Amino acid sequence: MPKRVLTGTVVSDKGEKTVVVRVDRRVKHPLYGKIIKLSKKYHAHDEANAHRTGEEVRIEECAPVSKLKTWTVIERLGAAKAAPVEIVEGATEKPLAPASKPTKAKAPKAAAKPKKAKAKDVAEADA
Repeated sequence: MPKRVLTGTVVSDKGEKTVVVRVDRRVKHPLYGKIIKLSKKYHAHDEANAHRTGEEVRIEECAPVSKLKTWTVIERLGAAKAAPVEIVEGATEKPLAPASKPTKAKAPKAAAKPKKAKAKDVAEADA
């Protein structure tokens, strides 16, 4: 029986010689017919600790390596996307203060509302 091969994205590389790979697939909903995305995470053995979070990798089914690991990483398909970082030498700027919410100008309070007359007060006023 051939070994299953799946393609996914590395979501965690914190374990020693282990990566967690999320495999996404699209299926048709059995009742409504809408195409939905389902994903599943697989723990895969990475002998050289070579793969990092965000990379596209291909994993292959194998004999159990540990309780959770029954897959091995066979190849890297795409590198992780990294944001460009600009380093300025000798810059001594103060860190930005956290943004605070703008305060609204409070309107002056209207004059106190007149109290409703109670039956007891009305009887005293009439007397």
